[in-house]
Amino acid sequence: MTENYDLFEHDVLVIGAGGAGLRAVISASQAGLNVGLVCKSLLGKAHTVMAEGGVAGALGNLDKKDCWEVHFKDTMKGGQFINNWRIVEIFAKEAPERVLELEQWGAVFDRTPDGLILQRPFGGHTYRRLSHVGDRTGLEIIRTLQDKAVSCGIKTYMEVTFTRLLKDGDRVVGAIGYYRPSGKFIAIKAKAVVLATGGWGRMFKVTSNSWESTGDGVMMAYEAGAELLDMEMVQFHPTGMVWPPGVRGLLVTEGVRGDGGILRNSKGERFMFKPEYMPEMYRGQYAETEEEAHRWLEDKDNNRRPPELLPRDVVARSIYKEVLAGRGSEHGGVYLDITHRGADFIRRKLPSMYDQFYALGGVDITKQPMEVYPTIHYTMGGIRTEPESCATTVPGLYAAGEVAAGLHGANRLGGNSLSDILVFGRRAGDGAAEFAKAASHGSLDERQIEEEMSLMLAPFTCEGKENPYRLTQELQEAMQEGAMIARNEEGLSKCLQTILSLQERAKNLHVDGAREYNPGWHTARDIRYMLKTSEVIVRCALERKESRGAQWRTDYPDRDPEWGKKNLIAGKEGDQVKVSTRPMSEMPPELAKLFEEGK
Repeated sequence: MTENYDLFEHDVLVIGAGGAGLRAVISASQAGLNVGLVCKSLLGKAHTVMAEGGVAGALGNLDKKDCWEVHFKDTMKGGQFINNWRIVEIFAKEAPERVLELEQWGAVFDRTPDGLILQRPFGGHTYRRLSHVGDRTGLEIIRTLQDKAVSCGIKTYMEVTFTRLLKDGDRVVGAIGYYRPSGKFIAIKAKAVVLATGGWGRMFKVTSNSWESTGDGVMMAYEAGAELLDMEMVQFHPTGMVWPPGVRGLLVTEGVRGDGGILRNSKGERFMFKPEYMPEMYRGQYAETEEEAHRWLEDKDNNRRPPELLPRDVVARSIYKEVLAGRGSEHGGVYLDITHRGADFIRRKLPSMYDQFYALGGVDITKQPMEVYPTIHYTMGGIRTEPESCATTVPGLYAAGEVAAGLHGANRLGGNSLSDILVFGRRAGDGAAEFAKAASHGSLDERQIEEEMSLMLAPFTCEGKENPYRLTQELQEAMQEGAMIARNEEGLSKCLQTILSLQERAKNLHVDGAREYNPGWHTARDIRYMLKTSEVIVRCALERKESRGAQWRTDYPDRDPEWGKKNLIAGKEGDQVKVSTRPMSEMPPELAKLFEEGK
């Protein structure tokens, strides 16, 4: 094969231009290195903008008792204690500094009357902790980081999809991919690579994730030999749009509930007050009556907040059960109502939600409730990284943000994702820069490049008749049915068999036309990522025989203390997925003591 490709060279290559990637670029650039940034879409269109409600950090601007220790406890508790305690410790300690750094770089946050950054309550957080810009916080963070990164003089490659990491021996030395508009191939040589490619929710039928979220980064890492951690932990956000069908699953920010929104079933019941929906570990911390919840709305110094602000896994399961019991809304969800806060308040605090429902569903949320239902939103599992440097198990490869695992455990608290990308985006950039300063460029293996280009071009000459869109649809339906909120052995096993069958059929993918502006060709590569990522998720979900956080096994409905002592590790062994367990490191006494003090 004599296919040509463009070749570029950088000290550090960052793949992914969301918040984690941009923050990594800034750190590596400030270390004096030549940095390249690759984004699958256009700069500024990253999935980070979908994180609307706020960025979590214990600034203590409204609740003076808030501190990193409480944020640490909330995050470990929300993650059902399978989080990496050291990652959580670093995160809770550094989040406030990263938020204030954004402010110094020009981020415009909502303000208290005395000029401090305003913070709102969110599910699972003890105090008002989320710094925000109405319900457009992610957009403001991307704007701020993008301006800062551009000022560093980085080289940006837009509308480029990378499909394989290139290795020299055990070490990652670059990557190869293609320009999406032209189909021409591109390779970049680098001393260190940072993956900041986000999540992989597109293999589910109902998702808040955009088209980019097909698992490129996690699968490139897996193929390169990196370990994946707790991949079964996929988060179902409690509130996605239900109607109209074309926007089903579109995110309804937790900020609606944080600003007083309430959940009701078709009988008008505020069902989150039902005792069976309150986990034992949270009893006594949340309001038990509507009167008590109303007092919290008037006086937020009273920390007995409404049960609508329980962690996301709890609320999502509760909504699922209400609909299953026949108490759902007209279009198969439940009602989320914030009309009692008044039109002026809603338009000021939730402008995006007001516009979204009015434009897409013809619903005026100042006058009528929203219909919502859980939607695939986030992945707690991902690439295993070291806490301090974000190094993966493959030399020269680093990862940060949603593609990396360890911080959120079995369930992410709302708002922690934005501070995650800031804290560990910076650390990944620093770690990659330190590695690059001590390393020389490795050699690019032309054989690896030829193999990937041949794989990419194969659908044009394949005599098979499989359609990439059809396979994608069948995968989404299988995952939605067998690996959604409620899981069991039978459903997961059936889903796995479907995935393996689709993988065989994917060998016969065929696309017509040329490479220029050919979405069918793009989908033919994406479906390979999605199928393998789905296989890893389902195999891990089958292995974890308990219910914990986002993993709800109806055939194993209880938490198993033994599973709280270990993580699931998935790795590549030949052509097979190998799933094993690894004991968690013991939390040091000074941190363990925090939980004793809280009892």
